[in-house]
Amino acid sequence: MPRETTDTSRTAAVRRETSETTITLELNLDGSGTHAVDSGVEFFDHMLANFTKHAGFDLKLECRGDTGVDDHHSVEDVAIVLGKAILEALGDRKGLQRYGWAIIPMDEALARCALDLGGRSYCVFRGEFSRPDINGFSTEMIEHFFTSLSRSMQANIHLAILEGGNTHHKVEALFKAFAYAMKQAVSITGTAIPSTKGVL
Repeated sequence: MPRETTDTSRTAAVRRETSETTITLELNLDGSGTHAVDSGVEFFDHMLANFTKHAGFDLKLECRGDTGVDDHHSVEDVAIVLGKAILEALGDRKGLQRYGWAIIPMDEALARCALDLGGRSYCVFRGEFSRPDINGFSTEMIEHFFTSLSRSMQANIHLAILEGGNTHHKVEALFKAFAYAMKQAVSITGTAIPSTKGVL
């Protein structure tokens, strides 16, 4: 459950250990974009670093997983832990912007993200990739990452690749669109719970 905030700190530390992965993660929503990321999947690290930098979060992540099998468990479990950390760091969500959206280009690629941090878990993903993987990061895991993340952080996330041919460009534009949507959604713009229900 989200913690009730008693100060202005919006940070979280989460550890998760299974027979497949061991993950430690530290997150600061009000950081400066610093990152120390080691998931065991190099291109995934590149995407998480881009997300952190452009969202303005501070992220420290270490994952030791069964990448000798494939990248599935590591990517999925990082999504679960990251989502839990975001949910915890948001606290009681008083004054939260709640909604965020962005359309981001990268050369010929164009990606869109719209999201709601209102506690309703749902992910809609529209995108196709011509390559099955990028340096060990399976492109089929991109949708799965965001779906797992939406469940864990109790968020509604809509993602779409609108244009593009280069797989690297399309994936990076997608993660950056998510970053800028998150940067907007987590901003504090008032003092009340952003819902007519009075609770999120």
